[in-house]
Amino acid sequence: MSDPGTPTLDQLRVLVTVVETGSFAAAARKLNRATSVISYTIANLEAQLGVRLFDREGTRKPQLTDAGRMIVGEARMVASGIDSLRAKTMGLLQGLESELHLVLDTFLPQARVVDALTAFFQTFPTVSLHLSVETLGAVTQRVMDRRASIGVSGPLDTMGGIDRIAIGAVRLVPVAAKDHPLALAGRTQPGAGRAHIQLVLTDRSPLTEGKDFAVMSSQTWRLADVSSKHMLLNAGIGWGYMPEPMVREDLAAGRLVILDMPDAPPGDYTMHAIHRSDTPPGPAAAWLIERLRTQQEP
Repeated sequence: MSDPGTPTLDQLRVLVTVVETGSFAAAARKLNRATSVISYTIANLEAQLGVRLFDREGTRKPQLTDAGRMIVGEARMVASGIDSLRAKTMGLLQGLESELHLVLDTFLPQARVVDALTAFFQTFPTVSLHLSVETLGAVTQRVMDRRASIGVSGPLDTMGGIDRIAIGAVRLVPVAAKDHPLALAGRTQPGAGRAHIQLVLTDRSPLTEGKDFAVMSSQTWRLADVSSKHMLLNAGIGWGYMPEPMVREDLAAGRLVILDMPDAPPGDYTMHAIHRSDTPPGPAAAWLIERLRTQQEP
């Protein structure tokens, strides 16, 4: 039996792209090549390795063979390693970033944002900062799409190609205005929240499309930003979860009340700094992530 040949990086990238896009034609569109070139590349790779990577019979969509599943896993590791090597080398050659695109989860407490960005400006006055604020999966989507270099994301499922660094959590509490029926009732029975409008944040990305987080009521108002939710809660329209630091003054002044609901208790919203695995943070971005990681909780 002859030894398998040595595949090229291009062949491995084509293999990974076919698997990720689901077809030779889709891979061709993504790589801006002819479908025949993609097919030829895969055929050459199979010939070099001496194994069949795809079962092309009986299905319109190419299905990985057992050997193909093993090899594509290794191919991903090789391609990722090369991306990481090139990105780190680029960082060494370029030095400090000229600009940084940052996206933050809307639940990150204001005190933490102000602390981190004030210190960032003092440390890196020449680095231009582009800041955006998003909800739920929209943070990760911006990083995946390379519209942001780093982000601060809430608790999403681990995704391939994204590195995560824990930076703490924020306490979410169920609240309503002081004269809301759920607030006046004191400790409620399980299911009491279902009879009242619940204010819920919506996700503008496809990553969590169709998923609800901590939704108890069949009557919901969907809001795109937490400021609108805060305003409506204070107006007595509905109840909902809010970051405790954001409503701390309202609670102290008696405008809002933490609801005593056995089926909707307070909980921690874990947060992570994230970046693409193939684009490690430069010096300024790495410094900012470390600042967020070592901050004291508000």
